[in-house]
Amino acid sequence: MSDREVAVVVGASGAFGTVIVDRLVAAELDVIAVARTEAALGDLAATHPGRVEACAADLTDDAAQAVLAEAVGERTVRMVVHGPGVAVAGGIADAPVEALIDAVDIKVGGLVRLVRATVDRMVEHSRIVAIAGHYGLEPSPYAASAGIANAAVFSAVRQLSMVYGERGITAHTLAPGPADTERLRRVAADRAEREGITVDEVLDDMRAESSIRALSTPEQVAWAVAMLLAPEASAMTGSTVMLESGRRKGLP
Repeated sequence: MSDREVAVVVGASGAFGTVIVDRLVAAELDVIAVARTEAALGDLAATHPGRVEACAADLTDDAAQAVLAEAVGERTVRMVVHGPGVAVAGGIADAPVEALIDAVDIKVGGLVRLVRATVDRMVEHSRIVAIAGHYGLEPSPYAASAGIANAAVFSAVRQLSMVYGERGITAHTLAPGPADTERLRRVAADRAEREGITVDEVLDDMRAESSIRALSTPEQVAWAVAMLLAPEASAMTGSTVMLESGRRKGLP
C-alpha cells in the first residue's frame, strides 16, 4: 500500500463493510479491511489491488490491538469504522445470557480495542465511526443481542468523543434501521417461527414500520460514512446519525 492516509474497517467482509470499503477507496483513502479470517477478505482485496489490505484480527481478543497497530504502521489513520454484526440469539425471554454478553464484547469491546490500537496515529479531523442500529433505540423483544449491544454503543461513542475531542478527533454513531441482508433474514426467520407466519410477512411488517415503507440499505450507510470525512462533520461529534427510514418515534 502507499503512504496515503488510511481507514481501518472492522467487519469489512459483511454486507455493510464491503460497500463502505468501496466508498472509502473512492474517497482516495487506502483501507485496512479487518475480519476474523483473511480468507473472508480475499475477494475484497482483489477488487481494489494496491488499495485494500486484508488484516485478520479478532477484536474480542486484546491481542488484536497489536495486530492492528502493526498493520497501520507509521501511516496516518483518517478514519476507523467498527461495524461487525452479532449473532442472532433470539428474544429477551430466551436468548442465552452468554450470547448477550458476547454481543456487547463484539460491539463495545471491539470498538474500544480498535480505537486503542489506532488512536496514536490519528490527527485532527480523524473520525471514529461505530455502526450500531435502530434496535438500540427502539428495542424489539425479538432481537435481544442487537438491541442490548447497540444501546451500549451509543454511550461508548459519546464517551470517546469526550476523551479525544480536544485533539480534534471526533466520534460518531450510525444507526440504520433493519436492512435487507442475510443477517436480517435470519432475525425474520426466528420471528416468523415464533409467530407462525412467513419470513416475507415479517419483512413486510418491518417495512410497514417505516414512514417510507422501506428497509435501510448498505449503500445508505456507506454514504453516511463517506459524508463524515467532510471537515464540517466535526459539529456532529458524539451524536447519532439516524438512517432508519423514519422508524424512530421518540424525541429527539
